[in-house]
Amino acid sequence: MTSTPNAPAAKPRLTTSAMIASIAAEGQKTRPAPFGHALVALAKERPDVVGMTADLGKYTDLHIFQNAFPDRSYQMGMAEQLLFGAAAGLAAEGFTPFATTYAVFASRRAYDFIHQTIAEENRNVKIVCALPGLTSGYGPSHQATEDLALFRAMPGMTVIDPCDAHEIEQAVPAIAAHQGPVYMRLLRGQVPVVLDEYGYSFELGKAKTIRDGRDVLIISSGLMTMRALEAAKLLADDRVDAAVLHAPTIKPLDVETILREAGKGGRLVVVAENHSVIGGLGDAVASALLQAGVHPKFRHIGLPDEFLHAGALPTLHERYGISASAVSSRIKAWL
Repeated sequence: MTSTPNAPAAKPRLTTSAMIASIAAEGQKTRPAPFGHALVALAKERPDVVGMTADLGKYTDLHIFQNAFPDRSYQMGMAEQLLFGAAAGLAAEGFTPFATTYAVFASRRAYDFIHQTIAEENRNVKIVCALPGLTSGYGPSHQATEDLALFRAMPGMTVIDPCDAHEIEQAVPAIAAHQGPVYMRLLRGQVPVVLDEYGYSFELGKAKTIRDGRDVLIISSGLMTMRALEAAKLLADDRVDAAVLHAPTIKPLDVETILREAGKGGRLVVVAENHSVIGGLGDAVASALLQAGVHPKFRHIGLPDEFLHAGALPTLHERYGISASAVSSRIKAWL
């Protein structure tokens, strides 16, 4: 009687929860609701700070603030245009509203209201939006792949794309101290903690080198800085030395730092972003390099100019080339 060889162990089956899962890798250090806790800490020192949302307090981590300051919290219902119009009105009366929703609703459903009542009037409203880029598996209705392009184009709007819990906690008081409208992408729930290991501190308008390297310079923002750091470790196994320049402020862009780093020593320059390849960090960096006459070998990693599929986030990140393994593979192919 012959024996049958053991079949390879099947991979764990991804459930629908993977469509809204944390972006943290297995075993990665995380902190819960960094935005909500940072806003509470800020509000204890600043009575002008109020929190607002359009029926999404639990899903933007604003519920932490709502529990701590119920008399300074405003639930506007499923009415994003009303949310931002009211935020503009509160700002006109001297308050500093933090208005939260999903990035698709702010950038698409309420864009005109933000443009006319907040940006044009230079109201001191902080727009903080969850599910940026490809951080939801629920398809185009929830995937804000063009939000940075839209808000970059809005006059007077500061645009921030923080990397992790450590940076979100520092960005909240920083954008509150900035006078004028701000759009900030938000990672919610159990958010990875990465940058604390590098002694990083957030400064509005500043890009910072997280790690140095002689072969390739990865310029990244948001969760792609996490992926860039992971990719750099994978590349090191193949004796490729990768630097990572984190640029959390998309507008105003830290052109001086980018030009200095991109002009060093003939390195391949790769921009990596969790956003469409049209209109985001990649286009901003490419424009800055071209206008300054700095001409490194340049490549761009971002989401394709198409409506993306629904599915489990790990699968989608691999499919669309923003996983650490996909980033490292593409860089090796370009070198």
